[in-house]
Amino acid sequence: MSCPNVQECACPKTTCPNHKKCCDCVIKHKETDSLPFCLFLDNEGDKSMENLYRKLKSRFEK
Repeated sequence: MSCPNVQECACPKTTCPNHKKCCDCVIKHKETDSLPFCLFLDNEGDKSMENLYRKLKSRFEK
């Protein structure tokens, strides 16, 4: 069952058991200290919080 609040899922991982289940997806990523695809910018496959910090730092230090 998909989340009733999702109108369009931005995640390309359609085989993921949490696809279109945003609440479950966010909980899973919180537990693994990473961000869901839909919230991450230019992640190049690395969804860790450390990589997010690096990306944001480089974006705002210019």
